[in-house]
Amino acid sequence: MYYKIFKLSLIITVFAVSISAQNYFKNWEKGTSPEEVGKRVAENWAARTFEFEQINPATNQPKRKFVIYPEICTWYGALTTAKLTKDTDLQKRLITKFDRFLTEKGKENINPIAHVDYSMVGSLPLEIYIQNKNKTYLNFGQAMADKQFSDNTPDGITKEARYWIDDMYMITILQVQAYRATKDKKYLERAALTADAYLKKLQKENGLFHHADDSFFYWGRGNGWFAAGMSELLSELPKNHKYYNDIMGSFKKMMASLLKYQAPSGLWRQLVDVPESWEETSGTGMFAFAMVTGVKKGWLDGKTYGPAARKAWLALVSKLDEKANLRDVCVGTNKGFSVQYYLDRERETGNLHGQAPMLWTASALLRK
Repeated sequence: MYYKIFKLSLIITVFAVSISAQNYFKNWEKGTSPEEVGKRVAENWAARTFEFEQINPATNQPKRKFVIYPEICTWYGALTTAKLTKDTDLQKRLITKFDRFLTEKGKENINPIAHVDYSMVGSLPLEIYIQNKNKTYLNFGQAMADKQFSDNTPDGITKEARYWIDDMYMITILQVQAYRATKDKKYLERAALTADAYLKKLQKENGLFHHADDSFFYWGRGNGWFAAGMSELLSELPKNHKYYNDIMGSFKKMMASLLKYQAPSGLWRQLVDVPESWEETSGTGMFAFAMVTGVKKGWLDGKTYGPAARKAWLALVSKLDEKANLRDVCVGTNKGFSVQYYLDRERETGNLHGQAPMLWTASALLRK
């Protein structure tokens, strides 16, 4: 009898803590709720053309030949937002937007080279399959997930691995999405094995990550890629998995470190640990996504991380212009070899590296 009372008391306590944590993610002022903001940013993406359709005025040629990963990342967030808000019209338009790539002509705009940035395109049709159960999309995405691990190093990790921190999202999201679509555990095994190898090589004692194993700087968005990627992986990885404790430990260590570096505005900086570095929004969006997910999943203490995540979200919302374009987004960035290199990176408004995590965070806030 005593055991039953104790167990019931424990359940009530856990539930009460969960409700308390959730309060940080409610009671939004008009214009700041995840429903409103998510809708605005998702429609911003739905209205855009692809960069391969856009002409570079300097050359009078298309800006590029292939669909690129920031487009896929933003699209994924738009789809999850549409689903969570039950916006069936937006959901339909976002799915239809992909159908061009199912044609032989459209496939010419998907880069066939084995590279993490190109392979992760497969994560998007897998999300479409998860939402509509049309196996055409499943086959498309699953083939890309399997191709990624068809040529591996002796330790079983894809040769696409560069040991850049960006890969912690690019590889992870494709394999995790393949698991979500098929429930085949081999995809989780691939993602977890790769994550473990990257953690051992790139995470430092302060919990943060160097951009690469030869680029010794705590770049904001680079660290954001880890935070977002591990949030996706840990959401699916069983607690009894051999790598779960190590990955979760690394995730928590990073989150604790990030608390120390959040600026009074709620944003994080281009170089996380450099106080004179400018405040940057794409990395902030990824950290907010990770913290919201961590609190809602019970990995992170709500009273500690809930206020930080809420402050970050509101700071990001304040950085949106009237067309739902996010300001102060660092442009695409190769690994660098000096502090000045990162400080001098151009800032853009509406760059998809920033639009994407706004949508991920909106989705995280909308989830139960």
